[in-house]
Formats: sequence, C-alpha cells, structure tokens
Amino acid sequence: MKTKEIYLKDIKQGDKVASTFLAAEKNMAFSIKGAPYLNVRLKDKTGELDGKVWDNAMELDQQFKKGDIIYIEGKAANYKNAIQISIVKVQKSAPEDIDPTDYLPAAKADIDAMFNELLVFIENIEDRPLKELLQSFFHDAPTAELFKRAPAAKGFHHMYLGGLLEHTLSVVRLLEKAAAHYPALKKDILIAGGILHDIGKIYEFSYDSIIDYSDEGRLIGHIVLGVQMTDKKIADIADFPPPTAMELRHIILSHHGEFEFGSPKRPKTLEALVVHYIDDLDAKFNAFQTFITDAGGGDSGWTTYNRFLERFLFKGK
Repeated sequence: MKTKEIYLKDIKQGDKVASTFLAAEKNMAFSIKGAPYLNVRLKDKTGELDGKVWDNAMELDQQFKKGDIIYIEGKAANYKNAIQISIVKVQKSAPEDIDPTDYLPAAKADIDAMFNELLVFIENIEDRPLKELLQSFFHDAPTAELFKRAPAAKGFHHMYLGGLLEHTLSVVRLLEKAAAHYPALKKDILIAGGILHDIGKIYEFSYDSIIDYSDEGRLIGHIVLGVQMTDKKIADIADFPPPTAMELRHIILSHHGEFEFGSPKRPKTLEALVVHYIDDLDAKFNAFQTFITDAGGGDSGWTTYNRFLERFLFKGK
C-alpha cells in the first residue's frame, strides 16, 4: 500500500500536483468552440476540489469512471477565488495500492475500541437467546468487518466510515441510561433492539469508494433488510421465544417513528418508543454538530441554510 503524497486541503495556487484522489464525479463538456473537456470532482478525506482535463479529454475519459481512485498529475490554479487543478495525466490506481480511509471521511474515535465496547454490552445481556442472537452477528468476522466500516447515512448523520458503529454505540450507551431511569423497560430487549436497529445498513450502502446506496438499499432499504437478517439468524437458534422475536422485529420496524419517515410501523411498545427517540436524538445531534463544525468561523454567528434540517443553525459569537 502506497503512502498518499498530498491531501487536497494542503494544495495551494501554483502547486504541481502528483497524487491519488477519489473521482467523486465525472462528466464531459464542450467549450464555446466545441472542444471537449473533462470535469472531475476530486475528493479525499480533507475535502473536494474541481479538476479539469483540457487536452486529450476524450482519451483520458476512457481511463477511469466515477468512484475510482485515480493518480493524477497537474497544476493548481486559482479560478473564481477557488483552487482548481488542471490535469495533464490520469491513471487508475490498483486497489492494493490505496487505503480507502485516505479518500473518505472516517470516524475520529478508535474503531476497535468502539467495537470492543459494543461487545461488552452484548456480553452483559442476561437473556440467553438474545445474547446468542447478538453473538451470531458480531462474532461473525465478515459481518463485524462490514459493521466497523459502514456509514450510518449518505447525507444526514454519521456519514463517514465507521459512522454506523459510532452511532450504534452512542445509542446503546444512552439506552443503558434510559433503562436505569425507567425501571419499567425490559433492558435486554431494549439494548438488543438498539444494537440491531440499523444492522441492515451494512448492506444498504456501498462504501468501497464513494458512499452511495446499494441496489438493495434503494430497492429494499435497511429496515426491511434488518428484519430479514434478524429472522435468518433467529431461525438458526434453537427455541428462540416467538414473543421476543416479535418484539425485536417491532423495534427494528418502528425505529423511524412515523410512516412519513419510512417506518412500516409506529412504536407500540415502551422499548420501541425509547429506541426511536434515542436514535432520532443521536442522529440529529451528530447532524447539528457536524454542520456547525464544518461551517467554520467566519464573520457570521450562523451557518448557511441546512436543507435536511430546514433551518439555519446558531454557531455562537
């Protein structure tokens, strides 16, 4: 695996650029005189920049596709107060030469430490069938690796590698506190529901290069995928109690809360109600925090308008 030479945030006007980047977008255009040129949106974990291929655009267009990691050579220039890279060479990179975390944002916390903490929650489950079910997911190496890498969303919250694990662990930490505060809650089913509520997202998204929806994600979605995955695991566990299976399915099916937000069912148990609100809180807190942080300083105490949240956010003075 090769070390990445330079990150986009470090490129300045006049720099010669020879490094690898993710081709997040690519399209052919034509100048007023009819000459073809190629627009490429270059991305790494530090940001995005526009690239232009002015010469041999038709030929270089065949060298790569959207979502590829490409090695480019070119020069950075200032265009309309923004850095743009004029590209003269493009070459698709071999998968073994790249580290995907160089090109996509990733969770800042240690992935293995977060995953091990989640395993501790599983070990503390007292209900044997529920513990066996959770172990069947997270002691399975391929499933665990996907869960460690998956984002929690494409464009709203925890939208980075490791985001699903970070979000799930945060939800479970809060659920444990809720269980201590509300003794009427059945703690084991609550924690199990929190751990599995978004399990379908390991297949809802593709995240080997760009983060996008998979075919399963667009056609089925993580809620139904999660129930299907859970049912398949339950079928392999002897004497799994049907009422427990039903309550767990209900938590997964209802965790978005309302029909208009994609929930096939609205919460009808105490545990489903609490999972829904804690999930919603953690997602919105991350979305608020990320948008405010990304807005940076500047003269205004407010962010730009956030179309997902449908409001401006206050950064403070």
